[in-house]
Amino acid sequence: MTTLDKKIAILGIGNLLLRDEGFGVHTVQYLENNYSFPEQVEIQDVGTAGIYMSPFLEECDPIFVIDVVDIEGEPGSFHFYTLADVKAGNFQTRMSPHQLGLLEILEICKLRDAAPETVDFYTIIPHELVESIELSDVAAARVVEVAEMILKRLAEMGVEVTKKLPDCQNA
Repeated sequence: MTTLDKKIAILGIGNLLLRDEGFGVHTVQYLENNYSFPEQVEIQDVGTAGIYMSPFLEECDPIFVIDVVDIEGEPGSFHFYTLADVKAGNFQTRMSPHQLGLLEILEICKLRDAAPETVDFYTIIPHELVESIELSDVAAARVVEVAEMILKRLAEMGVEVTKKLPDCQNA
């Protein structure tokens, strides 16, 4: 499968039961609820799917990953990384456990000669990781901002995304 045949993936990674750990999932849900995407864009709430993502990842390039990152810094602050940044160790960090799993899965895809060339990580530092299905105010304030970054990137690629009308106007 050539890059031209591949879909564009937007992955929300995280655990919805641990407050800010669910940031990626909340962000893709926001995108799905508010925008219509063309067929070549695949949005997935992958939660903590792990190895089961491999076949899906092999069908996509580029891949935009939305998750939390475990680094020192201000809770809620945004951090962007490319796959090259992560692999090169350009920063001393341990990404969230799901991203480490994702990197391992990408290596499996590489062994099968089907790895995506572009993987971008859109991350925030979580404020709280406690039992709750609601994001903290700090993380919730970043959902729309990160979603708009993804939408801007798609627009730069020539992908047309349309905003959904509120339900009362769809009738």
